[in-house]
Amino acid sequence: MIKLYGFWRSLASCRVRIALRLKGVAFEEIPVDLMKGDQHADAYKAINPQAVVPSLVIDDDAPLFQSMAILEYLEETQRTPPLLPPDPRGRARVRGLAQIVVSDTHPLIVPRVRDFLTQDLGIDEAKRNRWIENWSMKGLQAVEAQLVKEIETARFCHGSAPTLADVCVVSQVFGAQLFGFDTSSVPAVMRIFGECMKIPAFEQSAPLKQPGAPAKVTH
Repeated sequence: MIKLYGFWRSLASCRVRIALRLKGVAFEEIPVDLMKGDQHADAYKAINPQAVVPSLVIDDDAPLFQSMAILEYLEETQRTPPLLPPDPRGRARVRGLAQIVVSDTHPLIVPRVRDFLTQDLGIDEAKRNRWIENWSMKGLQAVEAQLVKEIETARFCHGSAPTLADVCVVSQVFGAQLFGFDTSSVPAVMRIFGECMKIPAFEQSAPLKQPGAPAKVTH
């Protein structure tokens, strides 16, 4: 039994959700409502002391944590289909594209950062949303710059099949869409996003298609 502790609008949970479905791995998702503070409950902190999602529990073993580590674990234990290229340079490129999102972009816009900006620094909603848009779009624009200059870019970020780069980039596009950001400055990213959305594992993992997602998004 595989249990994914996640949240409908968590982009990190979305990445793991996509990878599990691409690999054909059955899982049960257990919601942890970040907006209500469920992540700070003692029961969940016993699973993930950092009080963040996702966490992945496999057969009651110790929980796996941090989305990129979980993605790498799935790649190492579920070989088909591969989400990393066979060559070292290709793997480095895919990981680099993924890390633009996972390391340099997404951490700046997560709920605990947004809450700190408003609750601790007294930044109003308009300025907070400007912060989120700035870092979200700069991350996607950095991906765009890599995609348009490198010959490895094809139907997907790297070649003719999805990789970990696509999983991560798509999650960040979902985030930009939730906030209503203009993505016209990243046409290569959006073209690849469109290709990914033709694949059920991506389409079914969209935040607004998850249980608990509201009819109208508030920030």
